[in-house]
Amino acid sequence: MGSLLIFDVTVLTVDSADTVFEGGWVAIRDERIAGVGPQETTPDPAGFDEAIALPGHLVMPGLVNAHTHSAMVLFRGRSEGQSLLTMEGWYNSIREPELSLLPSDIGPAVSLSCAEMALSGTTTFCDQYFFAEEIAEAAGKSGLRAVIAYGIVQLGDTGRGIEELQNAADFIEKQRSADGRIVPWFGPHAPYVDNSEDLLRAEVELAVKYGCGMHLHMAAGPEDNEQTLALYGLTATQALSRDGFFAGRVHAAHCLDLSDEDIAIFAAAPAASVAYCATAGLRSGREGMCPAVKLREAGVVVALGTDNVAANNSYDMIAEMKVAGLVASHREGRAQPISSRELIRMATIEGARALGLDHETGSLEAGKAADLIAIDIRGPGYSETPDVETLLVYSGSGRDVRHVWVAGEQLVRDRTLTRDDHKDIRARYTETYTDFWARVEEARKAA
Repeated sequence: MGSLLIFDVTVLTVDSADTVFEGGWVAIRDERIAGVGPQETTPDPAGFDEAIALPGHLVMPGLVNAHTHSAMVLFRGRSEGQSLLTMEGWYNSIREPELSLLPSDIGPAVSLSCAEMALSGTTTFCDQYFFAEEIAEAAGKSGLRAVIAYGIVQLGDTGRGIEELQNAADFIEKQRSADGRIVPWFGPHAPYVDNSEDLLRAEVELAVKYGCGMHLHMAAGPEDNEQTLALYGLTATQALSRDGFFAGRVHAAHCLDLSDEDIAIFAAAPAASVAYCATAGLRSGREGMCPAVKLREAGVVVALGTDNVAANNSYDMIAEMKVAGLVASHREGRAQPISSRELIRMATIEGARALGLDHETGSLEAGKAADLIAIDIRGPGYSETPDVETLLVYSGSGRDVRHVWVAGEQLVRDRTLTRDDHKDIRARYTETYTDFWARVEEARKAA
């Protein structure tokens, strides 16, 4: 892959000391970060295959979108007036038209989502959905790093649950042997709501067998706790804990209705984390808000995610940082209970930690994969500041991301994708979108 020196930039390392270098530099050799430092220690550019001076730019780790469903870009704008964090809203807006999905729809949709993520600074994302094979293939072609959780929805069909469990195991075995940036996981959609207790136990057994994580929705709607409270007098979190669910890596999205006892379970688990999806939570109309401050105070890893773009409409993780900060302020009734610096950590190194990838990505440190982005902070909305983190979080936009590298490969150069043309990606997606919704309408007329 060669070598690259990026210099004359503000470097936000997001290391353990949150070191910032004004006029600093980042060196890349053979897909890895070879060094990071202040202006006065800048290496000789002649010693690199390529050297780029980027005055007026902020260079930082690539953003980690800790929860999304990339194929669901097909549903963007289709859930107005519906709460996707309730069973009724999800079923009416999403599940019914999903029955018309074909495997051939997935690649063009995921490709568009990956393009949007890359162009707004996301280098790693965590996905949970059906058609995991097609998602992994499209994500792999994009060059992004991704955790792909095989989405399992049972909805009372025992036979379907058994079949999907085997398919998930097959996916993990196949993908783990593949050479790439894709990590396979299990993805039970929601505990007890659409995955039975027996199926959940079987999923835990297989996750332990393969040593992989489990990504699910938890405490996202009023239905989540109804069954377990009625049967056992326990919340879903407590019932899952009783059944050993938290023995391995668990990454839970939303978590709007966690009790103090639930938070204690997350804190005591060896590798449990939460994907805080503030924008999706607000759009859902739910009264509950993720207790991100309480979770963090308890020592739980809290990452940031957009959720799908039917719930959010955007993959902009810089915008998501701002909304996450505002929601936390509103929920706690005090100004900035989560600082801008902490929000950036939640969108980078904490996201990587939640996915078990913090040894590889999430901060700019020698030896880690060269996953980084350069943001132009010279335009409208930006100005001199003593605090570049607050400038980024509350004044920034994903549209200001100019360059993106993953494992040292430049995926975005001057706001242009390098692997595929965005116009071609969009054209393939538009054709797919038109065909898919025509099938949905035909199915509705035939019903």
